[in-house]
Amino acid sequence: MSDKLQKLLAHAGHGSRREIETWIESGRITVNGKRAKLGDRATVRDRILLDGNLVSLNSAATEPIRALMYHKPEGEICTRSDPKGRPTVFEKLPAIPNGRWVSVGRLDLNTSGLLLFTNNGELANKLMHPSTGLEREYLVRIRGVASDETVQKLTGDGVMIDGRKAKFDSVQPADMAEQGTNRWYRVVIREGRYREVRRMWDAVGHTVSRLKRIRYGTVKLTRDVKQGQSSKLAPKQLEKLVRSVGLGDAFAGQLYSAGRDGPGSRTSGKPARASSTTRRGQRASTDRSPRPTKKSPNKSTRGNSRAGSTTARRRSTKS
Repeated sequence: MSDKLQKLLAHAGHGSRREIETWIESGRITVNGKRAKLGDRATVRDRILLDGNLVSLNSAATEPIRALMYHKPEGEICTRSDPKGRPTVFEKLPAIPNGRWVSVGRLDLNTSGLLLFTNNGELANKLMHPSTGLEREYLVRIRGVASDETVQKLTGDGVMIDGRKAKFDSVQPADMAEQGTNRWYRVVIREGRYREVRRMWDAVGHTVSRLKRIRYGTVKLTRDVKQGQSSKLAPKQLEKLVRSVGLGDAFAGQLYSAGRDGPGSRTSGKPARASSTTRRGQRASTDRSPRPTKKSPNKSTRGNSRAGSTTARRRSTKS
């Protein structure tokens, strides 16, 4: 059966639907020799080229779905490359076989915290789509103290952002040691519009001085994942995340198991040319010469040695 071109490519891990739609609009994709346009459908048997390079679709239904959390520090941007030479979040991700990492949403330059990545564009699209209503939780430090009326406005009536109302699901004081003239709050929101959290606080007269995302849907940023590090989601974490957007049955055969592709250890933030597991496996397969072992003498051997030494002493005495 055919699928929309952007869905087919996203499912094969070549990008998110939105990203692929921009490629189609800019004429970067051809299908069977013809320039693709939005609305075109295709199958895995079609010849699809991206920038003149053949796109592989064989892994669309067989490649295990992978996902990881990344602790983004301030100062990194969420694009694959930057004309200004600024560091990007993709530079520190581990290598991935048969695909590439697709970012689930973005964080602006001055925002830190949790970013999710997956090799499955269809999953990334679902996680970002407004219809799923996934919660995003942030730690936010504002200048001043929010009054009860301000909190009510942010969670009840809402504020206007780009001609649309926006509001938080909740605003709660955060128990943080660093306070002074600033105050920390935990906020929960179900949208991901551009700089929305900052702009909402600006709309009620409070400037955001620090912002950190600590949860996306069912995934929480854990303390052991330091800034600039990433960690693969454990199988149960991934399954829970996939089911939260209604794709559990569709991707049941592609979810990795602990035995086949279990969660990897945290990475230091340096890009990997090959996985450490693979390198260790290669060394193990080539370094298997048997090691010499010390054999303890058995009882009969020890007995014979004592008997021999006794006989020798008797002979020397007679002589």
